[in-house]
Amino acid sequence: MTDWSAGYVADITYTYGYYAELNPLRARQALVNAGMVPPEVVTACELGFGQGLSINLHAAASPIQWVGTDFNPAQAGFAQQLAVAAGSGAKLYDDAFAEFAQRSDLPDFDFIGLHGIWSWISDDNRRVIVDFIRRKLKVGGVLYISYNTQPGWAAMVPLRELLTEHAQVLGAHGVGIVSRIDAALDFAQQLLATQPAYARANPQVAERLKRIQEQNRHYLAHEYFNRDWHPMSVARMGEWLASAKLQYACSAHGLDSIDALHLTAQQQALLARIPDPMLRQLVRDFCVNQQFRRDYWVKGARKLGALEQAEALRAQKVILVTHRPDVSLKVTGALGEANMSEAVYTPILDLLADHKPKSLAQIEQAVKDKGVAFAQVVQAATVLTGAGHLAPVQDEQAITRAKKQTDKLNAHLCLKARGSNDISFLASPVTGGGVAVNRFQQLFLLSMAQGKRQPAEWAQAVWQTIAAQGQKLVKEGKALETAEENIAELTQQALTFAQKQLPILKALQIA
Repeated sequence: MTDWSAGYVADITYTYGYYAELNPLRARQALVNAGMVPPEVVTACELGFGQGLSINLHAAASPIQWVGTDFNPAQAGFAQQLAVAAGSGAKLYDDAFAEFAQRSDLPDFDFIGLHGIWSWISDDNRRVIVDFIRRKLKVGGVLYISYNTQPGWAAMVPLRELLTEHAQVLGAHGVGIVSRIDAALDFAQQLLATQPAYARANPQVAERLKRIQEQNRHYLAHEYFNRDWHPMSVARMGEWLASAKLQYACSAHGLDSIDALHLTAQQQALLARIPDPMLRQLVRDFCVNQQFRRDYWVKGARKLGALEQAEALRAQKVILVTHRPDVSLKVTGALGEANMSEAVYTPILDLLADHKPKSLAQIEQAVKDKGVAFAQVVQAATVLTGAGHLAPVQDEQAITRAKKQTDKLNAHLCLKARGSNDISFLASPVTGGGVAVNRFQQLFLLSMAQGKRQPAEWAQAVWQTIAAQGQKLVKEGKALETAEENIAELTQQALTFAQKQLPILKALQIA
């Protein structure tokens, strides 16, 4: 019998994650910040889209034509259902990479994205993907790729091999992958309890194993228990992508560009003396003990001139997508927590607190009398985006065009939230992508759509929905037993939602 899974975990579906780095609007922002010419993205592709949440949110929330594949038919079927609900026209397949790469009905792409999948596939599939990128990514086009990397995974490689070997050799296949994962983790804990020399030489492994045991088993199945699992250095990634004519552009994680968060002055000086960009990135990974990279690569990278970059930066629009952060804002880097300058961030956050889109030029003009320079505005926007407080905004025409699709997709997702908390994101036509909205918040929105106006009414409606399924709320680790306790907690959540989240969702044209 043919093994269609090719060693990839297929008997358990992947989690319903959303990855903002796959949003071409985020790629544009990162490239401009790095001084590179961004492409105009008309067509985009995601390889290995999992449950398809990211590709569907991006397809619904923008005018971009999205195409993608995930070889797991259960996941592809769910993703196709979302595409039909949104009416986005996204073309989603369940082809293996080799089959998909040979399709004759695919356009050339301005943007191709792969989240995580590179670490979990064979070298044969990697060669197929690189050849696909070489043939189908347009000149000037962007590749987003994320992957497990060294040296951050170095200590864990032997333990991961032990886990998979235990699951394969001692695990009973009839009981399913989750039971085999639990048994493997229990065995690894027993091994570390004997204080083996490996654990003494790698003291961080015990803490890593503890964190792993707390994670979603569906995630662990795909992260650790595939036949192929290869953390790769950025230098080796550069070698793989060279044949597709790709050059490293920048990190897809905005905070990575703020060296002061991650590198000591001595480390920054060392990196500044390294002329080769790939070697510089490799050395940087040693400095921060990098475990997971999220990168943009460009086919034919071109630099923006100083004037062009300044104009492009000033034209960037952003919107505050969270409740206004406290003035004592902190962000975390490899060096630990860092406090943001109140003199810089307070006037910027005050300006953005109305949750209306503003260009960096508008922000610059509004805060210059406060002594905030444009370079500080740019850095603040980068930090706040990387920390999840800001998001780039697409133009009005794109927002108007996407609104009908996001309304339909969001209505579909809110209906699904009645019976499941799997999906905790909705689509915003303003940001061209996904926004975190948890299950109860989605159900509050559903109640509003059904004509209920007051938070107390929303709470009652949500309680009726979950009580009919025998569900209860959990507060501070304990289940709320009575209807009165549940309704009281839901009412409090609804009031907070009305005060804090609802104005933001209205600004993002979700509510």
